[in-house]
Amino acid sequence: MSLLHLQGLEVNYGAVRALRGISLSVEKGAMVALLGSNGAGKSTTLRAISGMVRPTAGRIEYQGESLVDRSPNGIVRLGIAHVPEGRRIFKDLAVFENLRMGAYTRTDRAGIQQDLDMVLGLFPRLKERYKQPGGYLSGGEQQMLAIGRGLMARPKLLLLDEPSLGLSPLLVADIFAALRRINKEQGATMLIVEQNAHMALKNTSQAYVLQVGKVTFSGASSELREDEQIMESYMGVHA
Repeated sequence: MSLLHLQGLEVNYGAVRALRGISLSVEKGAMVALLGSNGAGKSTTLRAISGMVRPTAGRIEYQGESLVDRSPNGIVRLGIAHVPEGRRIFKDLAVFENLRMGAYTRTDRAGIQQDLDMVLGLFPRLKERYKQPGGYLSGGEQQMLAIGRGLMARPKLLLLDEPSLGLSPLLVADIFAALRRINKEQGATMLIVEQNAHMALKNTSQAYVLQVGKVTFSGASSELREDEQIMESYMGVHA
């Protein structure tokens, strides 16, 4: 059984059909890329999974249970954390306060401290800026903070929306190295929305390509990287 399974998922924004019956599966422990051009429905897919938007049709199943009628808070409690596009950290709160906000559903103090130490070990820059307001951090540091905040929920499934957006190539490499480490050491399954198709495909095992709310390709990331026609037709990049 897949950890996450979407079947015939549809989402409308008024008269606009954002998702038109997409189906995908994410296996436990996998890193899966969700690719496509702007407006393809990638972010909407993540928002539907995390309960931020309500589907008009279709199924969302996590560990065999439906998520469709659950609240965002309830979905977090099930073990799903969503790191949104644009980071959306609390700029007036200190780094450590932002991180603790990620653990708002938890009451295990010892476990929270353990995970806080884990995040600071994963992102040493956050430890250096522990008491600084989030708004004082660079773009790359804010992305590290957003990911770290998501990890504080101790998720089984991590939804990441454009983790490399606006970052330098060096920082992008650092972020994806951290994601690989999280996947390996923490066992977190990941569904990653990413405009940087090459980097996403290099760091995932499976990929789905969306176009105008529909899945147009699914398969091994390595296979997609070598398919020049798909890369150019659906993502506007050269293989």
